[in-house]
Amino acid sequence: MTTPEVVLEGIVFGESPRWHDGRLWFSDWGANQVIVLDEDRRPEVVTQVPSFPMCIDFLPDGRLVIVDSAARRLLRRDPDGSLVAYADLSPVSRKPWNDIVIDDRGNAYVDNIGFDFPGGEFVPGVIARVTPAGEVRQVADGLAFPNGMAITPDGATLIVAESYANQLTAYTITADGGLSDRRVWAATPGDHPDGICLDAQAQIWYADVGNQHCVRVREGGEVSARVRLDRGAFSCTLSRDADPRLYVVGQSWGDGEATGPTGQVVVFPAPAPGAGRP
Repeated sequence: MTTPEVVLEGIVFGESPRWHDGRLWFSDWGANQVIVLDEDRRPEVVTQVPSFPMCIDFLPDGRLVIVDSAARRLLRRDPDGSLVAYADLSPVSRKPWNDIVIDDRGNAYVDNIGFDFPGGEFVPGVIARVTPAGEVRQVADGLAFPNGMAITPDGATLIVAESYANQLTAYTITADGGLSDRRVWAATPGDHPDGICLDAQAQIWYADVGNQHCVRVREGGEVSARVRLDRGAFSCTLSRDADPRLYVVGQSWGDGEATGPTGQVVVFPAPAPGAGRP
């Protein structure tokens, strides 16, 4: 596909892009900021949280929820801009918390990689569910570095990227919000999927840092599209308008010669708009 258009530069460490209310939101982990782009693609800092990582998603009523991994909790941003404690994740795990996706009922699914990264000895990760009342319960385990997550438009299936297993793994979401019927949604041989998003044709885009690309796959693993970057692709999201676009956040990774912020938001034309959650 085409060469990407650069939307924004100077990001320290961009991650967790979300399309919400017709605008692109994302986290700059390195600057401890949540940023939204206005209609002219000018960045506005929405809030600051001294945490790394710091993924985001939105409750059904539009309030922002932030993974404060350093404090092992979720924060909620209320309409007046204040941040309040939303859930304590530490009873499930004191290791780093990572990505988040919230379903239409307000259940938040948050994954935990299971070990200190980088440098720690590998231990499988878990997924916890947080109810709107703040109840926290582990609902899945044995995941090889769980990363990006998405929920299908019907609310019936949660899909998680297992970066160390080179695959996208699916679960059926039960009536009580639990996860069951674990299966491989798509193998990604040679790729380590990171952030993911669903489109309206029931396909998934996943970002891959080491291979510096984003790949669109059907259930079962057939590749239908690929876009390439000149740096690591960490996560992606799709617009939901008549002119669908794939937004990718990326930066140099493992480049000892890089100086200053290397993070960018870039955009590609896409075959279909986003669907499901986030």
